[in-house]
Amino acid sequence: MTREPNAVDFWRGFALITIFIDHVPGLIYASYTLANVSIADAADLFVFLAGWSLRLMAEGRGEPRPIRDVMLRLFGRALEIYAAQILITMLAIAFLALSATELDNPLLLQWHNAAAVFTDPVPTHIGLAVLTHQLGYFDILPLYVVLMLMAPFFALIDRVAPMLLLPLSLALYLCVLTFRLTLPTWPVAGTWFFNPLAWQAVFVLGFCLAAPDRGVGAFARRNIFWLRVVGVPIVIAGAVIHIFDLWPDPTKVPDPILFFIADKTFMTPMRLIQFLSLVAVFSVAWPYIRRAAAAPAFGRPVAALIGLFAMLGRNSLYVFCVGSLLSLSAQVVRLYYRGSIASDTGIVLLGILIMAFTAWLAELRQRGRPAPSSSAQRLSAR
Repeated sequence: MTREPNAVDFWRGFALITIFIDHVPGLIYASYTLANVSIADAADLFVFLAGWSLRLMAEGRGEPRPIRDVMLRLFGRALEIYAAQILITMLAIAFLALSATELDNPLLLQWHNAAAVFTDPVPTHIGLAVLTHQLGYFDILPLYVVLMLMAPFFALIDRVAPMLLLPLSLALYLCVLTFRLTLPTWPVAGTWFFNPLAWQAVFVLGFCLAAPDRGVGAFARRNIFWLRVVGVPIVIAGAVIHIFDLWPDPTKVPDPILFFIADKTFMTPMRLIQFLSLVAVFSVAWPYIRRAAAAPAFGRPVAALIGLFAMLGRNSLYVFCVGSLLSLSAQVVRLYYRGSIASDTGIVLLGILIMAFTAWLAELRQRGRPAPSSSAQRLSAR
């Protein structure tokens, strides 16, 4: 049974479409996404909603799910995401090789950190298998694998000592910023683009804020008006910084510099505070969107849009994988056919259509399965 549209699925669908657009550099519509008017972007929202979804899955409907079931489900989800990462990475490599051959352009073999796959294949394929070598634009699922492996411990700490989870997460986050702790890549020396040791803070914040009756979640709900009052100028400041290129100079800030610059890899405080401000300010939007769907004049198209976004969000892993491959294909297309409003519109519409078809197929496949548990009906951990 397909669950009704909800805020989490809607915003996750919004994030998936935004990520697809952002992953086609130079696309006209990318100029109007969150990544180009804010310090934070859709990736932050995606990870935050994963943490929020974990809360809803773990608590179930009425009473919490047994912690053993939660842990087994999360480990299984980690394996599922890992398999998806390997599949889309192999398909991306095959597509780059085919494009380089058919278009007689060997430079395509160097795109997105793929050069080592062809020049030093044995260690690089080992690196791909153990996630220490990642292609550009195909590096967010490895973050999810690590977060899903960490999530059982987050859920366990929350069940045993709920008031300790967020302080422990933030303590790790501060240590990461202070000592620049990260995961290395191999065989090409470097670091993970999405540092799981830092991004776990976004995931845990989503998990904690989803609790309506205790901790930071209860505090946020009691003080949401004032959080929005504070958040509005922060959102505006972030837009001004990005639009007018007023980023702090890393050479002119004190140590540890990660506390004073905007860095995506380490999810630095400037980025994290901006994102949380966006959440506070735009959390008011969902009720108005639902009301707009009931308006006599334009309710039907709004309802259709809600349904589309929610369907994408319900099937986020499938949609993200297809969207990643579509964005790579669009990059090659735009390399040879310079973008125009017409071509870019075609890319976006065709991409959304294929992602929607993917989500529809995924739901069609699930219709014949036994009904899920009540907690899964409420919200799966996708």
